[in-house]
Amino acid sequence: YIGVVNRSQKDIDGKKDIMAALESERNFFLSHPAYKHIAERMGTPYLQRILNQQLTNHIRDALPAFRTHLQSQLLALNKEAEEYRKFSPDDVVRRTKTLLQLVQRLAVDFEKLIEGSGDKVDTVNLSGGARINKIFHERFPNELIKTEFDERKLRQEINYAIRNIHGVRTGLFTPDMAFQAIVKKQISSLKGPCIKFIDMVSQELITTVYQCIGKLSAFPQLREETERIIITEIREQENKCREQVLLLIDIQLAYINTKHEDFIGFTNSQHLNNQSSMNSSAQIARNQVIQKGWLTISNIGIMKGGAKEFWFILSTESLSWYKDGKEKEKKYMLPLDNLKLRDVEKGFMSSKFVFAIFNTELRNVYKDYKCLELACNSQEELDSWKASLLRAGVYPEKITVGGQENGAQPITDPQLERQVETIRNLVDSYMSIIYKTMRDLMPKTMMHLMINSVKEFISSELLAQLYALGECSALMDESPEQKQLREEVLRKHSALKEALTVIGEISSSTLTTPLPPPVDSSWIQHLSSRHCKNSATDGRSVIRANAPPVPRVSPTGPNSSSDGLQQLTGQHNRVRTSVPRRQPPAIPGVK
Repeated sequence: YIGVVNRSQKDIDGKKDIMAALESERNFFLSHPAYKHIAERMGTPYLQRILNQQLTNHIRDALPAFRTHLQSQLLALNKEAEEYRKFSPDDVVRRTKTLLQLVQRLAVDFEKLIEGSGDKVDTVNLSGGARINKIFHERFPNELIKTEFDERKLRQEINYAIRNIHGVRTGLFTPDMAFQAIVKKQISSLKGPCIKFIDMVSQELITTVYQCIGKLSAFPQLREETERIIITEIREQENKCREQVLLLIDIQLAYINTKHEDFIGFTNSQHLNNQSSMNSSAQIARNQVIQKGWLTISNIGIMKGGAKEFWFILSTESLSWYKDGKEKEKKYMLPLDNLKLRDVEKGFMSSKFVFAIFNTELRNVYKDYKCLELACNSQEELDSWKASLLRAGVYPEKITVGGQENGAQPITDPQLERQVETIRNLVDSYMSIIYKTMRDLMPKTMMHLMINSVKEFISSELLAQLYALGECSALMDESPEQKQLREEVLRKHSALKEALTVIGEISSSTLTTPLPPPVDSSWIQHLSSRHCKNSATDGRSVIRANAPPVPRVSPTGPNSSSDGLQQLTGQHNRVRTSVPRRQPPAIPGVK
């Protein structure tokens, strides 16, 4: 506790100055019997020294952490400040060099995003080459499947083709022309998915370009021109890809190769069923693992435990599931023979994406269940599992209505029915060859004509086209925001260096002020008891008495303050005292 004497309102109205107030305060403590023995530890000047000492101690304790914080900020700004310091808005040579560096960095960033060798790996979303890879091997095969299975329309077309070729006569043999006509029509239907495939890859390339040129935002005109030039190049390569893909389809239409080694041939066509399209999966190594992941079996009743999540492993021969990812406790193994895939509508309150697997011969696939409904957490997972099942030979079902597939009209002529079935199997066999060929050639075509070409253009042609604009100096004009940012970074970097220099000059050999002894308040209780006794005897309620002497404390003089910091100075207005929890008896003239 440090006692001070403030100016009263009367002193303020009388315009008593600060120096006179301090002198009055000093005389009061020196002359008052209760305080003269501790006068050197009372008054505003002593309060100044104590507060100064406490502030110094606090600075000494906080200084190391503060220095570390400033050093980390300076280290984070060093590289950026160095780049800004080298850039001079009025230096043409510097502008040209900066342009060259930005274009080179753009080419490197674009290639890293496409090839997947970037320094910073995104762990939240797919980007760049990973998204293009997904289009290659998941989305494009699914688009082909959508065109592959339109059973009702296909059988109807085969029926009409055979009857139109025979005309008014009844044919004894299956007409070869009907097979050729149906196959060519099926091949032509691939143009739509292939063009959509090109558009998807092109859009992903443009998204990747936007991601890279974001670093050019400091120079708006340069970013605008770079974006225009690269997007124009992508569109040109997209047109070349479209022409090349249409040429590939026309090549397939030009000659129907029934001598292909994977084609079943006419002689044994009647021994095939509707699964002849599994030829593509037969090329996969025997019992090779295709995909692993968590799936929920959602159609198990509550009485039998309800929906449960298992670790599934899909191979070329079976679908197995385990209790967990350790793959030690196998729950079941389901062979893929005669299995088909069916879409399941998403429930109203469900966040899961569901598909079902069933047996085409109406056998139970798991215990007493005719189908197995499997749920995953996202559309991406659903597409991935469908693509993997497709590789394993599990194809989407051919929907039947009223006993006829997709509502096809029943064929009453047994001979015509056999001919339709024969051509249907031959078409399946030949189209499986076409699908396999297109799944292989389309990604290769896109890589050669579009992706690699755009990479080569950015690394070797972009800079030349920017120079050809003849406005290189104008391209490097900074945006107002970038100019302000550059100035702020340089100013902050300079301030941090200066602050660290100042901190380095501060002496940390600060003396610690000892804590004062605890206040003896026993005399307050003694006075209270006397006050109650006197009030009870004569009714007087006010007793004035001097406080007992305060225990002495070793004085801390002016020489004990820090040698690294100056004492606090300033105007001495009404300085308030620290008020203890329990007030001592009032003493005239002291607050």
